[in-house]
Amino acid sequence: QVQLVESGGGSVQAGGSLRVSCVVYGDASINRCIGWFRQAPGKEREGVTSIHIGSGSTYYADSVKGRFTISQDYAKNTVYLQMKSLKPEDTAVYYCAAKYVATGFCGATTVVDYKYWGQGTQVTVSS
Repeated sequence: QVQLVESGGGSVQAGGSLRVSCVVYGDASINRCIGWFRQAPGKEREGVTSIHIGSGSTYYADSVKGRFTISQDYAKNTVYLQMKSLKPEDTAVYYCAAKYVATGFCGATTVVDYKYWGQGTQVTVSS
């Protein structure tokens, strides 16, 4: 049973930084992608970034390019999301999720493609 557990959320002022983590339990396959998603109140869940565990290829939504960085520590089975220059519009619950792929690329980070989900961690950015 694959389980994902996020941590590291919190509150920060605009312009600040925060790092959230996603630990994956029950699976060490390299043929998978870990994606970060977020959902703000009253809005649909949206893909933010993803990383292919085997190839290391990454994808970023335009809204976070240059500000967010996804990385992994394979030995710890952990994926990180480093967020810088945070804006109030980044306020949301952040989720990590996993999907399995046959290639070395994750493609677009779309909700319907990801099968396993964490419980989410709240990130609040105040102005």
